[in-house]
Amino acid sequence: MLDATLSAFAEAYAQHREAEGRRLSEAELLALPWLREGPQAGQWAVRARTFEAFAARVLEPMARGVSRPLTVLDLGAGNGWLAYRVASAGHRAIALDIRADDVDGLGAADPFVARRPGSIERLVASFDAIPLADGASDLTVFNAALHYAADLSAVLAEAHRVTAAGGMIAILDSPFYRRESDGEAMVAERRVRAQDWFGERAAVLTSLGSIEYLTAARLRAASRGLAIAWRRHRVCYPLAYELRPLVAALRGRRRPSRFDLWTAAVR
Repeated sequence: MLDATLSAFAEAYAQHREAEGRRLSEAELLALPWLREGPQAGQWAVRARTFEAFAARVLEPMARGVSRPLTVLDLGAGNGWLAYRVASAGHRAIALDIRADDVDGLGAADPFVARRPGSIERLVASFDAIPLADGASDLTVFNAALHYAADLSAVLAEAHRVTAAGGMIAILDSPFYRRESDGEAMVAERRVRAQDWFGERAAVLTSLGSIEYLTAARLRAASRGLAIAWRRHRVCYPLAYELRPLVAALRGRRRPSRFDLWTAAVR
């Protein structure tokens, strides 16, 4: 069960996402992450590249190495699109999120569950207290979610706990900065603009104390003691995304984040 702070955040975030137009039709849901039209198409063009890299470099090689379906834990699953893709590849998916709403929370995953009965399980929970046994997952995925952690070390330790020896932890679509100063500048900008973005929900939506961004150094420090080493897999994103550092430099702005794909093997 979620505590009061998380429950309030989940409710306010669902309302915010609804206002942003994040509720998708069934046809749009089933197309994810290859959403070609609509106001979010540009964002999904980036996320699709990350997923393609994840499938080719992580999911498929792991599947070839075993003689059974994998159990994949999708942390920050949202509407369950990644869990659906994993289940469609013949694996078992556990979609975990703090939100059960039908905007783009786990409640929106009904079309996926209906098409892959028995292959997708939904859990309403926080990823700093995962209600699974030790070693329950072969592949644990932070799905555009790790930057929401308040205590990065605790969250990574929990992911490590539920991932079986010989398994993998993967980070998809969280903002990484080369320099801490660029990440801190982004956080400062978000604080200044929070009222404009979130309106009356600003206080609740900024209440979690999330880390908001990552760096390679942050990730290494938070993983100390887990006996894991992180590897960055650079993803080739659409041209407009790849040109952002040049545009930022020409305009005298801070260097933008990158997503990419990060993995760590669990021994």
